[in-house]
Amino acid sequence: MLSFIARRTAAGAVLLFVISLLSYLLLSIPDVDVGRQLLGQGASQDLVDARNAALGLDRPVLAQYLDWLAHAVRGDFGTSWFSGENVTRAIANRLPVTLSLMVGVTLVTAVLSFLLGVWAGVRRGAIDRFVQVFAVVGYALPGFLVTLVIVLVFAVHLRWFPAIGYVGLTESFTGWLSTVTLPVAALSIGSVAGVSQQVRGSVIDVMRQDYVRTLRARGLPPWRIVFRHVLRNASAPALAVLGMQFVSMLGGAVLVEQIFGLPGIGSMTVNYTTRGDIPVIMALVMFSVIGVIVINLIVDILIGWLNPKARIA
Repeated sequence: MLSFIARRTAAGAVLLFVISLLSYLLLSIPDVDVGRQLLGQGASQDLVDARNAALGLDRPVLAQYLDWLAHAVRGDFGTSWFSGENVTRAIANRLPVTLSLMVGVTLVTAVLSFLLGVWAGVRRGAIDRFVQVFAVVGYALPGFLVTLVIVLVFAVHLRWFPAIGYVGLTESFTGWLSTVTLPVAALSIGSVAGVSQQVRGSVIDVMRQDYVRTLRARGLPPWRIVFRHVLRNASAPALAVLGMQFVSMLGGAVLVEQIFGLPGIGSMTVNYTTRGDIPVIMALVMFSVIGVIVINLIVDILIGWLNPKARIA
């Protein structure tokens, strides 16, 4: 298992390096005069050139990247070109908001998907048809439309939850819960639809295996067969899909945070990307990639524990 984790960690490190290099090169392609944007159109060209030189923008792109990488591996992502704010501190202030959404969506997706998928795969009938219809509808409905409907119904008309704003967990647990419930619900619908369908299909496939028939013939209780044998073998494909859903959640968080007025990483990404603030954008990309790598590493470890053959693959 340790060698399995080491291989996955090494692959994640290589992926992080490749994405950082490609991201920096792509961000450097647009011919944007950052010094002019900072100083305004009325500034002299000498002042603009001096400002660009102070930011290191007069050097080759590869040299700029290597300098950034040398600081990034020490946890120093520099300061924002436009606000002068420390990038690491700015992200740390916003990270709890996005983490609240990601953790909440992951838990809701995992619990509801496995409950619905197992129930549909074992019982079949009406619940099976419901899960299949729910999966199709969940994929078909645009995320922004689902989010707007949730806001209109539960925040505007029923007024059960606030429409915008965020309360930190350390300030008030009930306030935090009320401000993240609707965003988590909006992000969870599509994820639950996809993962529950995968769980259903895996459970049905495992239930048809010969060893399940043997366990039934031995008189084992149905709940024991399902939760001790079927679910263990059916979980690996569903966990893989759940890991891939995390990437979609990060993309959906941008939209959801904008609609609900949440000061998270998603809204920060939109604001600084429009400015072309490379230090902030690169830090956001790295934090996002690290999050994806960590989630997929956890999923790989769980799959390797459930299915030892996956450690060799």
